[in-house]
Amino acid sequence: MTEEDIQQRTIEAIQEGCRALGRRQHADGHWRGDLFCDSTVNADYVFLLSFLGNPDPEKIQKLAAFILSEQLDDGGWPIYAHGPSEISATVKAYWALKFAGHRPDEPVMERARTRIQQLGGIHRINTFAKFYLALFGQYDWRGVPSIPPELLFLPPWSPFGPMDLSSWTRGIVIPLSIVSALKFQRTPPPHATLDELFPDERRFLPLRHTVSYDDILDRLWKASFFTLDTLQKVAGRDTLLALRRPALRRAERWILDHQKDTDGLGAIFPPMVNAILAFKAMDYPDDHEAIQQELRELARYEVDRGDNIRMQPCLSPVWDTALSMIALRQAGTEPDHDSLLSAGRWLIEQEISVVGDWGAKVENPQPSGWCFEYNNSFYPDIDDTIMVLMALQGLKFEGAEGQAHEDARMRGLGWVLSLQSRNGGWGSFDKDNTKSFLTKLPFADHNAMIDPPTADITARTLECLAQYGFTKSDECVRDAISFLRQEQEPDGSWFGRWGVNYIYGTWQAIKGLADIGEDMNAPYVRRAVDWLLSVQNEDGGWGETCETYQRPHQKGKGPSTPSQTSWAVMGLISAGLSDDPGVKRGIRHLVDVQRADGNWDESEFTGTGFPKVFYLEYTMYRLYFPVMALGMYRNVSAEREQPVTAEPPAST
Repeated sequence: MTEEDIQQRTIEAIQEGCRALGRRQHADGHWRGDLFCDSTVNADYVFLLSFLGNPDPEKIQKLAAFILSEQLDDGGWPIYAHGPSEISATVKAYWALKFAGHRPDEPVMERARTRIQQLGGIHRINTFAKFYLALFGQYDWRGVPSIPPELLFLPPWSPFGPMDLSSWTRGIVIPLSIVSALKFQRTPPPHATLDELFPDERRFLPLRHTVSYDDILDRLWKASFFTLDTLQKVAGRDTLLALRRPALRRAERWILDHQKDTDGLGAIFPPMVNAILAFKAMDYPDDHEAIQQELRELARYEVDRGDNIRMQPCLSPVWDTALSMIALRQAGTEPDHDSLLSAGRWLIEQEISVVGDWGAKVENPQPSGWCFEYNNSFYPDIDDTIMVLMALQGLKFEGAEGQAHEDARMRGLGWVLSLQSRNGGWGSFDKDNTKSFLTKLPFADHNAMIDPPTADITARTLECLAQYGFTKSDECVRDAISFLRQEQEPDGSWFGRWGVNYIYGTWQAIKGLADIGEDMNAPYVRRAVDWLLSVQNEDGGWGETCETYQRPHQKGKGPSTPSQTSWAVMGLISAGLSDDPGVKRGIRHLVDVQRADGNWDESEFTGTGFPKVFYLEYTMYRLYFPVMALGMYRNVSAEREQPVTAEPPAST
């Protein structure tokens, strides 16, 4: 293929991709693609509906049908597409199928039981799976770590409190602290017991047998927790309840307060489910508005595909809208085009106007920011806010709209700057959320107890600040660059906290450093460039699997995907390598695998929720990231040749 052919095919691919984006835009201006994960959310939803009693049989069967479709040949269930069997996912799937009426002697169930034993047996499941089993009397509470509600509301001078936990952990464990304290339990139907998974009839293992120790300090910390845990269990439920009712009421009040002006607690699946469990533990009737609110929002996560229902863990409208807008701008859509202006208006309306949890660590907090979901006022997201600020930058609003646009951007920028951590980086929701000892708590096996600054968000913040006139002379920029340099891996790559994985982190780091004016010939930057080039696949694309979170030596290895290829291409172009053969091979790969409808296929999970535990399939990543990368490549070429001629989408 000649250089002219590549250029022409790039333009055509951009045009088709823009049309595909235009078809996906909602009438009010926003975009939202389906957001999927593994089968565990389907299983948890089955447990919740069964826990509440009288579940819709058709819905249960459809939820189970999706679970069944995800079973691997070895009998187990994975936590990401094309991944290996995982013990907690497999036990949950098996149990959900039993709730749906599948018999233990069915071949699919026999294969699942065999795989459970091969993976170490039921006692190897994670803490939150044990909580759900204990709720139905299928696991002894003595084998489940206590979550004392008192510890979650200690005074500010204490070692930790709720604000020392990550935002998502607060939403998960505060409701569970109520359930844990009350040891609330329901009897499952006879066909949904798990007797066959306990061959020795032991319904728990002591916590010391299920939690590993890393070093002496780790051992001492966990020993102190186990002592407290044991004292609580020896003291007995009634004795403790008399002492802890004030803490339980505070936990209850916290949940109710955090339901206000939001689409369910935290606007994400696990806290919403756990909130319902907590309310039921405190004897709320099923028709109580606090429960009904959560159920209404959970129902919105259902994607009915006819023969099955696949649950989403949350909704991603702000994220998808901002990235779609940035892709269209990169592709050549004019800043006064109707599709961008309508999207911009929608985003401006979504700005948060109250001070949420984040304000606890910010002096003189001023409300602003954008969340990931439709409505989540307590938890504006730094990453989303950065993307919104870049999406809104340069739009051509007039008159009063123009002033509102300017005011929203300036408030958002000030909000982001107020949340820079002491080490120079930015996390996701909070400032200085870095108490690493909390990751040693026995109920911390979801691997996301804290929300420390990360390289990907920090680099993206630099990209945003560059668009708003910041330079390396600004102290906040210098501190951020220092943080990024400290976070770089020895081989030149960067870890990707919110995208899979080192390709994501390395692209973000190079792009942010380039935009803010860092020398792209600096040795540490060249190491990053060399690493990206070294992991390019033979087909010209790039790919990396979720396995790299468990096995970093596999970094940069995996089948080529549109999103990861786009990230690598954008990183290399940012470093000044638009003429490099590797970039041209990447561009050729993207145009070659584009579908006739302008979209791309991607079956891998390339988004990250909790590393090693929970991964995401953003169904629009396969569309807006390739459009963004192709547009970026075409723009660099156009500087030498001719203006971009990409056809913008029709306004919808």
